[in-house]
Amino acid sequence: MKRILLNIIISASFGFSQGDIYPTETQYGGGIGFSTMYMVLDSVPGATILDSLGFSVNRMGTRPLVFYGGEGFAQMTGPWRLGGYAGIGAAQTSNVYNIHLYANRDKKVGFQQPALGNESKGDTLYAYSDKLSVKARINFLMGAMTIEYVFPVYRDLEVMAGALMGVGRYTLSVDQHIETPQWSKFSTNMYGYLKGDSVLVELDTLGGATRADLEDTADRYRINDLRPINVNGTMTELSGTFFNFQPYVAVKWQFLDRMGLRISAGYNKGTIGAGKWKLNGHVPVNDSPESALGGFTIRTVVYFGL
Repeated sequence: MKRILLNIIISASFGFSQGDIYPTETQYGGGIGFSTMYMVLDSVPGATILDSLGFSVNRMGTRPLVFYGGEGFAQMTGPWRLGGYAGIGAAQTSNVYNIHLYANRDKKVGFQQPALGNESKGDTLYAYSDKLSVKARINFLMGAMTIEYVFPVYRDLEVMAGALMGVGRYTLSVDQHIETPQWSKFSTNMYGYLKGDSVLVELDTLGGATRADLEDTADRYRINDLRPINVNGTMTELSGTFFNFQPYVAVKWQFLDRMGLRISAGYNKGTIGAGKWKLNGHVPVNDSPESALGGFTIRTVVYFGL
């Protein structure tokens, strides 16, 4: 019996030596490290655009969207801790489409498969050798400060409740091109050619049109706007900036003297207001819808410090 009691006392003494109760005096320190965050977005802003381009949002790899960045923190006064976070998450998808030319003979919008026996009066398809490559990419950039309240458990183990507050920027870019891009064509005007302070657009690009045909083509341009004729690729970028807020709870484990692990779980909340989207970084899109960027998050940090 005495031997059993002695073993229990020795085991208890070893256990307490590995995890001392957190000291009562105020501790000062900090750390910095590499951070990986996983965010499961409730919805993807611009999903309707992706759908219209033939992409499935599920193929974008946004569940979860993975962020890579850095995070740091410093003990301030008492149980309060301040820090900062910066990271970027990205996902992309692409596809290649065959191109077919068609003659619209039934005057209906889009190509209509002609009825059997009426091929001569219906729409007609013509072959085209090149293909259209389309790539869509989203970028989610986040920079913020963190504020936490620390609940010490043991000297090497802490539980925190806090919030991440800062600015986020979401970008949806779509690239469409035919053939291989050529450097010499980048300086070509996409509608015609420059002469002085004017752009001259040729109507009869194939030759053989009558005067009535040219008048009809000019009227169509005036009504439907010009179409690019000297470009084999386009890049469209839609972006929005917003205030980002992310409450979370975290656990910090100092497993070495100058190295530790932080794991946090929270919910991200941000909103791009209606009409706040911009085209190519500077042109406002006034009829753009409100877009929410919310979702459950898990963030891990391997840090160096105290």
